[in-house]
Amino acid sequence: MPELPVPGASLHYEIRGTGPVLLMIPGGGGDAGTFDIVGAQLADRFTVVAVDPRGKSRSAPHEVGLDQRVEVHSDDMRRLLDEVSPQAPAFVFGTSSGAITALDLLARHPRRLRLVVAHEPPTLGLLPDADRGHAAFAEVVEAFRREGLGAAMAVLGAAAGEEGPDEPDSPGAPEPDPDRMRRTIANMPQFVERELRQFSGHMPDLDALAAHAGKLIPAAGRASRGLLLARPATVLAERLGTQVAEFPGGHVGLSTHPMRFAQTLRRTLDTAPADKAALTR
Repeated sequence: MPELPVPGASLHYEIRGTGPVLLMIPGGGGDAGTFDIVGAQLADRFTVVAVDPRGKSRSAPHEVGLDQRVEVHSDDMRRLLDEVSPQAPAFVFGTSSGAITALDLLARHPRRLRLVVAHEPPTLGLLPDADRGHAAFAEVVEAFRREGLGAAMAVLGAAAGEEGPDEPDSPGAPEPDPDRMRRTIANMPQFVERELRQFSGHMPDLDALAAHAGKLIPAAGRASRGLLLARPATVLAERLGTQVAEFPGGHVGLSTHPMRFAQTLRRTLDTAPADKAALTR
């Protein structure tokens, strides 16, 4: 699989399909494998580029144990786009902390992008009760340091809230790759201690995003309505005068409803502006 040297790291990424580039940025402990099922469903329409962000899985060397910065991750993604789509603006999908990276990428490099779908970015600073969210995430980290990953996930689950029901996924989804699940679990300590608060504490440049609001679609899960991890997308849409795109499942709908998620993402990406308009905005 290809590797891209970037300052202080080397990014592992995977490519499938043909057509305009769709860069997919995972959140949490996820890596390129997060998009195996959804990416395969979109490969007839897009060149799907999925990445292990620095500090995760095959891009982990030299970054484990270091606090992560949103601006560094978005610079990595800009360099990756320069590699895989040097001429044409690209589509970007980011979920959770990956959506925070996608927002910063749009704010600072809008000409490189055609459309960004930001699925449940936990940008707590957008919320009127942001202090409560920050305190909850600080307790997740403290639980991890006191009692380990299981305790931290229990605290995070309580803070995130119980998701509502949704229709089951469409039939036909393959079983997830067990190696991906093992990598995700192995990545979680780095995410909890070095990324959770650092990313959720990042405030997006709302003025820059407003200037390119036509290229941005905030998104949230149907099962996440009103919950902590979905609320920032709603507030962001309100601030930008747009609508939230509703996706199947909850915060991890990519994993629980991959077939329906891919169908919804395909429809959402089809709302992109024309190439010429994207380049000149």
